[in-house]
Amino acid sequence: MRKLEPDMTGAAGTPCHRLHAVQTRIAHAAAEAGRNAAAIRLLAVSKTFGAAAVRDLAACGQREFGENYVQEALEKQAALRDLPLEWHFIGPIQSNKTRAIAEHFSWVHGIDRLKVAERLSAQRPAGLPPLQVCIEINVSGEASKGGVAPAELPVLVAAVSKLPGLQLRGLMAIPASTPDVAEQRAAFRQVREQLDALRARGYTLDTLSMGMSADLEAAILEGATIVRIGTALFGERSHLG
Repeated sequence: MRKLEPDMTGAAGTPCHRLHAVQTRIAHAAAEAGRNAAAIRLLAVSKTFGAAAVRDLAACGQREFGENYVQEALEKQAALRDLPLEWHFIGPIQSNKTRAIAEHFSWVHGIDRLKVAERLSAQRPAGLPPLQVCIEINVSGEASKGGVAPAELPVLVAAVSKLPGLQLRGLMAIPASTPDVAEQRAAFRQVREQLDALRARGYTLDTLSMGMSADLEAAILEGATIVRIGTALFGERSHLG
C-alpha cells in the first residue's frame, strides 16, 4: 500500500481548480480504500469567508457548505438564497442559538449534549423535514474540544434517536492534530468502531463526518462519508473565531 500524503497545493489557483484538486484527493483515497468516491460527500467549510467566495465555489458545482458561526451563516444564506445550497452547522452549539440553527440548516454535526438536541428537536419547524444530525465524539480526550466521551456515547445516542424533530445519522469527530498518518488513522478508526458498535445494537446509522484538509486521506481510509474541507478549498483564513 502506498503512503498517502496530503497535497496542500489545492489551496492555490482558481476556485474550480481548488475544488478539482480536492475531488482528486478524495478519488485517490477512495481508490486506495477500495471504496466508491461517489459515496464520500465533500462539505466545503466556508466559515470566515464571505458570500462571494461561496458563490464562486458554487459556480464550480459545489452545493454543500459548512458554517461554524450562526450570525455569519445567516447573512450568507440571505445573500445566496438564489442558489440551491445545503447548509450544515458544524460549530459548537450555544443554547440561545438553537432556534436559528433548527430553522435554517439541514444538518448539524456537533451535538454533544442532550439539552441542545432537545431544543433543536422542539424548535425544528413542522414544515421542514427532520434535522439531520451527528453526535460529536471526543476520541482524543482533548479538554479544548467539544464532544461526548466514548463511554457516554451510548446513553446520548439512545436519547437523541428518540427525538421527533431529528434524524440521527451518525458520528462526527475532530481528533487531535498530528502529521503522522498512522496516528491519524488510529483516531479515525476509533470513531468508525464506535459507529460499528452502535449499528450492532440496532441503530440505523450511515454517516461518519471526519477528516479535514490535512488528514482527509486517513479519514477516508477509515470510512469517512463526509469530509469537511476549508483550507484546501478557500485558502488560509486571515482570522479565526
